[in-house]
Parts: sequence; structure tokens; C-alpha cells
Amino acid sequence: MTNAEQPPELPGDTCARYGMARCRLSTNRSLLASADVVVFHHRELQTQRAHLPLAQRPHGQPWVWASMESPSHTRGLRRLRGIFNWVLSYRCDSDIFVPYGRLEPRSSPAPPLPAKSRLAAWVVSNFQERQQRARLYRQLAPHLQVDVFGRASGRTLCTDCLVPTVAQYHFYLSFENSQHRDYITEKLWRNALLAGTVPVVLGPPRATYEAFVPPDAFVHVDDFSSARELAAFLTGMNESRYRGFFAWRDRLRVRVLTDWRERFCTICARYPHLPRGQVYEDLEGWFQA
Repeated sequence: MTNAEQPPELPGDTCARYGMARCRLSTNRSLLASADVVVFHHRELQTQRAHLPLAQRPHGQPWVWASMESPSHTRGLRRLRGIFNWVLSYRCDSDIFVPYGRLEPRSSPAPPLPAKSRLAAWVVSNFQERQQRARLYRQLAPHLQVDVFGRASGRTLCTDCLVPTVAQYHFYLSFENSQHRDYITEKLWRNALLAGTVPVVLGPPRATYEAFVPPDAFVHVDDFSSARELAAFLTGMNESRYRGFFAWRDRLRVRVLTDWRERFCTICARYPHLPRGQVYEDLEGWFQA
């Protein structure tokens, strides 16, 4: 990428730290001509902090379009027609699939479930009335006590404060900022499951969540005909039913995946299996589908 400040170089063993040997991840743009694969983060392209070095691209060099944002917060794809060979994103059908988190087999006993003293929490920074999550919250609020944190409420939480704060609550509103295919973010993985609370999810359909977590590990808003019915379910839950949401903790643990270095190193693991000669002629059409 050009026309942007050169980021610091990475240690040569960066990918080895994530279990991917014989793979070098570099931020040195002078290596463009010799790189096996070049990755472009869409946020940098969207904000024009970086540009595509089309004139310097070696013939046949695979380029990867990388983004962890939803289509609602992604602009400028139309001008990227016929440029990229592979996609790295949270979409399950991406060439390089990198979720925001996952459940892994547990190798040691689960820690005790944090004690609960409050009902429901929601951390939200960008509150916009037009969003579905804002409308649902407005419908829930008369029937359910929700403590709201984040810039939108003026009750901000430091990075290290979020998980222990949410851990005090029985439920967490894991409401995605937009509803799109496979778009399940840290609002599920870190803010709820890692914190040891039950996520109440608004996002893709229940079946999508069930591809990642057990069906009895979360509450999906689509299972209820109204916000009032959802609130009644949450407030009327007994202790035995509540504990059942955590049965998965005996055998599984949460791994939150947030490091962009690990995401990019995943390309090396997928590299032998990636389709050669593929080109996304309509990246916007694919991503918006």
C-alpha cells in the first residue's frame, strides 16, 4: 500500500507464535514485488489512508481483501471490481474465514461462574435510533431493567473493566450494530460468553449462532413474538433453568480472536487450499449478499 505512513515492522517469528511456521508476515511495503500474497485492510482503503499500488503489482500476485466490518459500515467496494483474488473476513464462505471468537475443548476445570447480583447489561458506544438494536432496546426498557454502559450512556468502561462489570449480570444484550450474514462479533464472545453471562442475541438467525455455540447457550430475540414476551422470559427464569445455559462450560472454553496479526497469519494455513486464478469481479455484490 502507498500514500500512508509505514507501520513498524513485525518480528520474523510473528506467525510462528500462532502455530504457523515457515510463514513471514511483514508490514514492509518495499517487499511488494517479492511477496507471495499481499493483504489490504479495507478500513485503510475506505478512509484513503492507503491506496492500491496497481501499477507495481507483479503479474499473477494474489491480493487479499480483508475486513471484519459489516456491509452496513463498508463503503467504496464498487471501485474494487476485478482486483482481489481472495477474501479474509468473518463470513463463513470467505476464502480465509476468521471469526471473532470460537469455543475450544477445555483442558482444565472451568472456573466458578461469577456471582450474579444484577439483571441485564448492555455496553453500547454508537447508539442510533434508526438501528434495530436501538428500537428493540426502547421496546424492552419498560419491561426489563437494563443497565447501559458505554459512550452512548455516559457511563464508559475501561477496557479491563468491561468483562468483570458484565460478569455481575445474569444477561447481556449482545445486540449487533447491524444484522448481516454470519456477522457475530465480540459482543457475543467477549462481552457475554467470556464474562460468564447469558447472551441475549440480536444478529443473524438462530441457526447461524448454533453453528458456533450450543443451542442452549444463548437467548435469541427471534424466539419471541414481542419485547414484552422476551422480558417476561428473562425476568421469570428460575435458577435451575439459568444454570442450564452454562452446561457447555464443563467441556468448552471461550477463545476471543482479536489480534490482526493472527488473522493475517491464518492466510498461510489456508494458502495451499486457496483457489488459484480466482478474481472477485463484483466484490460489492458478494459482500452485500
